[in-house]
Amino acid sequence: MTLRPNESTGTGPGSPSRRSVLATLGALPVIATATPALAAPGAPITAAATVVVDPAASRQTIRGFGGMNHTVWISDLTAAQRDTAFGNGTGQLGFTVLRVPVHEDRNNWSREVATARRAVELGATVIASPWNPPASMVETFVRGSQTDARRLRYDSYAAYAQHLNDFVVFMRNNGVNLYAISVQNEPDYAHDWTWWTPTEMVRFLRENAGSISTRVIAPESFQYVKSFSDPILNDAQALANMDILGAHLYGTQFQNFPYPLFTQRGGGKELWMTEVYYPNSSDSADLWPQALDVGEHIHRALVDGQFQAYVWWYIRRGYGPMREDGQISKRGANMAHFSKFVRPGHVRVDATPSSQSSLYTSAYRGTNGQVVIVAVNKGTSAVSQPFTLTNNASTRVSWWLTDASRNLAPQTTLTMTNGTFTAQLPARSVTTFVTG
Repeated sequence: MTLRPNESTGTGPGSPSRRSVLATLGALPVIATATPALAAPGAPITAAATVVVDPAASRQTIRGFGGMNHTVWISDLTAAQRDTAFGNGTGQLGFTVLRVPVHEDRNNWSREVATARRAVELGATVIASPWNPPASMVETFVRGSQTDARRLRYDSYAAYAQHLNDFVVFMRNNGVNLYAISVQNEPDYAHDWTWWTPTEMVRFLRENAGSISTRVIAPESFQYVKSFSDPILNDAQALANMDILGAHLYGTQFQNFPYPLFTQRGGGKELWMTEVYYPNSSDSADLWPQALDVGEHIHRALVDGQFQAYVWWYIRRGYGPMREDGQISKRGANMAHFSKFVRPGHVRVDATPSSQSSLYTSAYRGTNGQVVIVAVNKGTSAVSQPFTLTNNASTRVSWWLTDASRNLAPQTTLTMTNGTFTAQLPARSVTTFVTG
């Protein structure tokens, strides 16, 4: 099993001692004027077979993209940074999901309100995850070589459910209606917090989760370990009290993104990717073309994994979507190519894979009938890529480009004829197209 890389040693996954940050490189501003997406003179251009998009062939409904704010481990987002994260104007990320912690100490609950409230004002959904129950509900036990492992006392399950519900009520009373709350963050990677076994998780879902007054997320395995969530899917009563199957993708191989058992038995439940950083937490988020790995990772999560949400770890960090100075990073630009245009309620639709092995394309139908296409070209050559949209009467295509020298730069509008248009995708770039 491949463990996710730690940033350093420390007491929590987001504590400054464990999640060290490299100084970020200079980031490019979001360009506000249209610029042509042209290959360098003499650069090779590869002609690709047509990608066919069928807006009527629906897949999963997208709930959003976002990240984590944890004010005990790092400082809160500033007012300006909240707007950069959750606003959708020029120079903003367009995030629509905020994840916050359920602190074991209730005295810290108020710390998360300001950012959550502003996120809601800007149209975002807020979810919450606990790392530990209150100390009075915890006991230590021996787990392998760990002699001080922690778990929720078996006689405290009902009290713990009340603790989670109290947080839901507290946030509601402070202007934030939580979309969902998790039972436990990474119960299978809990050396620094609280362990759960699959059996314990199933018991809590069966007997206690029904008393929580919002949607319930489980199990948030650190590596999408199916043996942890299979028992939930195989237990009708536990499954009835779980609304969202949440997973993290640290070190998860692409071939393990699909989940056939969830497809078979998770009818009516949502599937969210609730935490990751990728490809690492040691490099600056402005390294190029490394940042394109983020675009591919999101593509794989949505297309191969059929996740409905994609949530980064810290929103503001040297390896994250927002630099410490509050500006969007190259990794953030890759996220924004999805988050700014693929909005909550959009539905992923079928798009045939590109004939270029290093080009990843996905398509989404908006609530207004628009179609969004995101193309991530990790290849070293520009690609002349035709797209055909079946049964689509649009005539214009707006598009935005990020490459080594540009971030989310608007391009000259393309003309679509009989549902077909062709775009030149520069080498090592990510592009978003919107019909209309």
